[in-house]
Parts: sequence; C-alpha cells; structure tokens
Amino acid sequence: MAIIIILLIFLAKVDANLSNGMSLNSHAACPENGKQALLNFKKGFIDEANRIASWDPHHHPDCCRWFGVVCDNMTGHILSLNLSVPPLDEDNLISRLTSKLEGKINPCLSNLKHLRFLDLSGNQFEGLLPYQLGNLSNLQYLNLGDNGLYVQSLQWLSGLPLLKHLDLSSMDLSRASNWLQLVNTLLPSLEELHLSLCQLVPGPPLLNLNLSSLAILDLSYNDFSNQMDLRWVSKLNSLYNFSTLQVLRLYGNELQGDISSAIFNIRTLSELDLSWNDPEEKLPRAAGKLCKLRSIDLSGIRLNQDISHIFEILSVCSSLRLESLAFSSCQLSGQLTDQLEHFKNLKELFLDSNSISGPIPTSLGQLANLEWVDIGNNLLESVVSEKHFANLTKLWDFRGSNNSLVLRVNPNWVPPFQILDLDLGSWQIGPSFPLWLRSQKHLEYLDISNSRISDVIPRWFWGLSTQFRDGNLSRNQISGQIQYLPQSQVYFFVDLSFNNFSGPLPRISGNDTLPMVALSLANNLLSGEIPDCWIKWQYLRVLRLDGNRVSGKIPISMGTLTKLQSLHLHNNRLHGEIPLSLKNCTNLVAINFGENELNGHIPGWMDHSLPNLIILILRSNKFGGNIPDHLCALSSLKILDLSNSHLFGCIPRCISNFAAMVRRNASRERSIIYNANIEDVYEYASVVMKGQFLEYGNTLNLVRLVDLSRNNLSGEIPQEVVNLQALQTLNLSQNHLTGKIPKLIGAMILIETMDLSQNQLTGSIPESISGMTAVEEVERKLMSKTELKESEKDVKSIGST
Repeated sequence: MAIIIILLIFLAKVDANLSNGMSLNSHAACPENGKQALLNFKKGFIDEANRIASWDPHHHPDCCRWFGVVCDNMTGHILSLNLSVPPLDEDNLISRLTSKLEGKINPCLSNLKHLRFLDLSGNQFEGLLPYQLGNLSNLQYLNLGDNGLYVQSLQWLSGLPLLKHLDLSSMDLSRASNWLQLVNTLLPSLEELHLSLCQLVPGPPLLNLNLSSLAILDLSYNDFSNQMDLRWVSKLNSLYNFSTLQVLRLYGNELQGDISSAIFNIRTLSELDLSWNDPEEKLPRAAGKLCKLRSIDLSGIRLNQDISHIFEILSVCSSLRLESLAFSSCQLSGQLTDQLEHFKNLKELFLDSNSISGPIPTSLGQLANLEWVDIGNNLLESVVSEKHFANLTKLWDFRGSNNSLVLRVNPNWVPPFQILDLDLGSWQIGPSFPLWLRSQKHLEYLDISNSRISDVIPRWFWGLSTQFRDGNLSRNQISGQIQYLPQSQVYFFVDLSFNNFSGPLPRISGNDTLPMVALSLANNLLSGEIPDCWIKWQYLRVLRLDGNRVSGKIPISMGTLTKLQSLHLHNNRLHGEIPLSLKNCTNLVAINFGENELNGHIPGWMDHSLPNLIILILRSNKFGGNIPDHLCALSSLKILDLSNSHLFGCIPRCISNFAAMVRRNASRERSIIYNANIEDVYEYASVVMKGQFLEYGNTLNLVRLVDLSRNNLSGEIPQEVVNLQALQTLNLSQNHLTGKIPKLIGAMILIETMDLSQNQLTGSIPESISGMTAVEEVERKLMSKTELKESEKDVKSIGST
C-alpha cells in the first residue's frame, strides 16, 4: 500500500512538471558567455557544408543543443566541443572533403573555462594557434591535428596541467625547439602524445623524465634525418623502465643507430612501429622477449635476414598474441615455411617488396583470423589452389602482384571470403575469365592485369563492376565490346588498356555526375567518335584514349573537365582544330594529341592558361602556321614535341623562357603522379630519343626534350637556345634552318642527343661543342647544301666524346 502511495505521488510530480513545459530530460541552458564565445568562434571560419547550421540563437537559443556541443546537465557549462572531421571514409570521400571547416581559430575559445574536451582535428584551420588556449585549465583532451596551424612556442601548455591526451599532428612546431622539455615538465598527467608530421627539431636530451603516465607516443614523420638516431629514445632517462608505455610510433624519421638497445627492452610494448628509418641491422633476439607485442612494423629497415629467422624470433613468446606483422621492403630472403601456423591470431601480414622465394605454404589458409595479406613484389613461384584460402573467411584485402604465381582453382570454386581489395596482377589466371569473381558481392578494388586472360568479359561482370572503386584489367587479350562503364558512388580508377576491346566508346546515360578520377581505355581497337558527354565527369583527372581507331573531333564538352591533369588522345584518327574550351582545363599537366590528323593552328591560348603544363606532345598532325610566341609562357614545360606538324616560320627567340629546361630544380625531382583515391597513377609517355620511341613512366619527370624536326621552319637557330642548359634532347633536323650553329651551344652540357641534320646551316662547328661531356649521340648528317667546314674525322670524334 505504501509503495502505491509513493508511486502516485511521483506520477503527480511528473505530471506537474510536464504541464509546466518541463521534461524528464531537461537540463540547465548554457550560460550567455559560453554562447557568445561559440558565436564569435563561428565568425572566424567558413562552413560550406553547413555542418554547424544549428549554431543559430534565433532558431536554437540553447547552445547546449548545438552540433558538437556537450554541456553539464546541472550547470549548463560547456564541457565538450567536437568539430572534428571523421577519418577518411572511402564510401563518402566527396562529402568528407567538402565538410571541412576553413579559417582561423578565434582566441575567444579560451572563454570556455569549464571545457574538458576539445577536438578540431581534420579541418582546414590555418595560421597561428592562439596561445590563449592555454587558459583552458580544465582541459583533459586536446586534438588540433591535421589542420594548417603553427606555433611560435609551446609555453602555453603550462596552463593545461590536467591534460591527458594531446594531438598536434601536422602542426608546424619547427619554431618550438624546446618541445620535449616543455611536454616533460608541464604535462605530468599525459597519457597520449601525438606529434606526427610536426617538423620537430631534436633539442637536447632530457636529464629527468616525468612522463610516468605515458602510454602512447607518436613522433612519426618528422624527418629527423642525421640529427637524431634511435639511441635518442633510450636517452629519455631509460624509457624502457616505463611500466605504462604500450604504443611507440617512430616511423618515417630516417633515424639511425642501434635499434636493439634503444627499443627492445621496453617490455610493456603492445605496438611498435619503427618503419622507414635507416638503421641497418638484423632483428635482435631480444625482440622475442616482447611478450605483450600485438603489432610490429619494421618496413623499410634493411634487416637482410632470412624470413624463417624472423618467424623463429617472434615465435618465442608473442606468436599467440601477434595480430600484425609488417616487414615490407626489408631485404628479406629465404622461403615461406609452415612456421606461419604458429601465429594463429594474425590479422595482418605484410611481406611485400622483398626477395622471398619458393612456394606459398598451404598453412596460410589455416590462419582463420587473417584479414589483410600483402606478399606482392617477391620471387614467389608456385601454384596457388583452394587450400591456400581454405579457412580465410575474414579476408578482405589480398595483394600478391608481381610474382610468378599460377592460380589453379576449380571453375565452380566459391571462395570462403567476401573480399574488398584483390590484387593478383601478373598472376597466371587465364585463359578463361575467373568465374569465381561472381561470388564477390563487396569487391571494390580489383587488379587482374597481365594475367593471360584471352576471353570475353561475361555480362554479369559489368553489373558487378558498379561497386568498384578501382579496377585494373589491363595488359590481357580481353576482347568484345565495353558494354558500359561502371557508375560507382565513390572515386575510382578504371584501366582497361592494352587489350583487344572493339566497337564504339561506351556512352554514359543518366544525369548524375560521375565520381571517376582516372579512366584508361588506351591501346585497344575502339572506333567511332568520342561521345560529347564529358560535363558529367567533373572529378576526372586522368583520361587516356590513345592507341585506338577513334575518329571525329575532340568534343567541346571536354573543356568542362576543370580538374583534368592528364589528357592523352594520341595515335588515333581525330581531325579538326583543338577546341578553345580546353582553355578552361587549367590544371593540365600533360597533353598528348600526337599522331592524329588535327589541323588549324597551335592554339595561342596555350600560355598562362596552363601554368602546370609539363608535357606538350602534338607531333605528326596537320597544323600548319607558325610556333606561337605564347607557348614560351609555359614555364613548367619539360617536354615539347611539335615534330612533323607542317609548321613554318622561325623558332621563337623567347624559347629560353622554358624555365624548367633552363636549369634543373636543385630540390629532389619527383615523379609525375596523380592521386586517384587509393591507387596513385603515374604519368607515362613515349618520346623520341636517339632515333627511337622510348617509354618513360616513373622517371618521366627527369626527361627534358625539344623536338621541332620534320617541319618547314626557317631562319636561324636562335642564340637563346643555349640557355636551355637542362635539355637532354634537341632535335631540329629536316627543316630549312639557315645561318650558323650558335657559338656557345656547348654550354648545354647535359645534352645527350642533338640532331641538326638536313638543314641549310653554314659555317664551322663551334669549338664549344667539345664541352658536351654527356653527349652519347650528336648527329651531323648534313644535307648536301650545307657548307660546314669540319672534316668527317672531326665529326666522329665529337660523337664519341
């Protein structure tokens, strides 16, 4: 009876509260000063995706209900502000890129005195980080990583004594030379420290260590180079005495020295990542005593060991705990054996880019927890059967390309896994198309290139491919028509090049914008005209239709591809003029329209409109007209081929404005790469050097070439050509050039091939030409009208220099 009375009283109070407009979930509203601090913070940045549209006091007066804000239920004080952008989600990449907040961080955030959690990571905040954030004395979690921020000093950390988690990844800390001392002195409660990609400088070693609570230390990608070695870690006053350190990440720092004494005494480690540093020694026996180890990554370290020795060491006491083994590019040799079966909990195995040989043991198929395997780029040679995958029900990523492996499975085989990423490039899979792919319902990345398939793609595959992110079926003998291109909802790359596909280019139906980044249909037997539907391809960066039988004109709608970086239409049957609309493709790096029947003039708009253009190949067309002076504005140009194009007039004297040919960049030359989601796409091109077509890929960035041969050019060779001192190949042959060879032509000391033959040049060969020490071939096959005075003996001696 008493219980019923109490219950009735409680229900009466609830009813009274509801009648007064209150709910059981009511809480105190946020204070006015907290609301104003957030509104002032909002004024300092741009929110294109309207992520914080709820930050509107007119529609949502209580800021505790705003996006990313958490308040204390009793006091209303703002305790947490989380505006981070989630980690890369391949299924929603476009949304992630457009949801970043841009602008400055307003010091007004320091007015949120009760804030305990602040996460602004993954946005595009830039500029100097306000030191006033050091006034947030209650802060326990601070993540400002992956923005464009920098600091003059880290002294502001002195105001954050309760901080347990600090992430400043990608922040420029190069001015904070005493970062280590400050973190050690000011943050005694720190449990996680993330300072990757921060341009850290080493600073003096510590004498006393206060970081007794530290569990995670990430100093990766700081490129300490020769200023620090791995012994620095042990100088942290005996780091291995820490009873708390569980995760140590030092990858990508070029650290040198002895890894065993510095690292392998830290017995509490569960994750160790020393990859892509420069110590050169074998994995020590002490590594076998890290009994709590779950993940080890030594990729890029030159271990020079037999793979069986690695497995033997790690099987001492950690084999049953280990979940991730990464030894990519470690100069490992030997053969894979059944030692693998000791690592029963293994989820990830990375042994790619070594010299491991022999057969793949069937015990691989017994590791039922395996999710990710990469054994690509080795010397493996064996037959792979169903047994190698027997119990791999959790496998979602398998990469084994560039080995001598043969896949021999029953035609009706149904794999036990549902894989997302599959790379079997250069395996022998054919001649039939692999029918077992039909069972894979979640396949996003597929590489079965160069796998000896000489079959027609079955109709079901074109339906399956709509889920692809990347697909590479190149370098086979696949025939038939391309029924349609996959229309996935994520960025992706499709390569069907070097096959025997025939018929017309596939048309795109529907009104949606396609998210494709790279498409290559090169070197097939495709015919017909290029469809004029490119307005739907707004994310396209690479397009290769070269080496087919495509006719008609270049579609005007290609000018809508404003993100396009590489456009190859050469070796087809195209005619007409280059459309003016391509002027809008201002991001172009490479244009190759050679071996067609294009006419008109070389467009004058190819100047400041294409500031990034490195490669311009228009050879073997029917242009006519002269070489426009506007081309000289292409200061990034490294390869210019206008040969055999019916051009006349003089060689422009402004040719010396090709700055990239005048001198080599003193910094490291980088390959020409376009990012296409997960897989990077290398630029490649065939250029004529030393009288033959040579194809360049990852070294194309090193080529410097000017080829104006087989035209009707007249006048003298301009003296300014000698300024192109980074040039390797100069071909001006088969024109009507007159006058003398420039006297100082020998200043072009990097020239390997120079051909001035079949012109009407006069005078003697300049003495300076003997200074061309890089010359491998200097052709002097001069026409009968030439009046050069040098003897045949002199010419031969120059060619052999």
